[in-house]
Amino acid sequence: MSDTDTQAGTPVREGGPETAVDRVADFYGAYIDAVSDATDDLGENLRAHYLTEDLRRRLAAWEEANHADGVLRAQDVPLHWEVRYHDSGAGHLFTTVTLTWGSGAHAAHTRLAVQSDLATKLISDIEDA
Repeated sequence: MSDTDTQAGTPVREGGPETAVDRVADFYGAYIDAVSDATDDLGENLRAHYLTEDLRRRLAAWEEANHADGVLRAQDVPLHWEVRYHDSGAGHLFTTVTLTWGSGAHAAHTRLAVQSDLATKLISDIEDA
């Protein structure tokens, strides 16, 4: 833990496995770390754990057509991510994932609409927001 992590006023990060929003945040945090670290099969293992089988099939087709990572909708790895609750209904929870590319005045942001099934808490859809 760095000194900045222990200073007063530093945001505390917390979560729980019972909320779909936290599970989306956990997935994106771990997935981005795995892709950034180029950790062997960890990204695929995370997809298998957090994403529905149907979404994994659709992402594979999207990735083949677009030559990019379907979870991130990009060929690169973002420097920062943020997950916010958006809405819920009809057995689904909707979150907005904001990915930050670059830093400072030249930072760019993309937003993804992520759908989770409330019954399973699995991510069932990812689209550009």
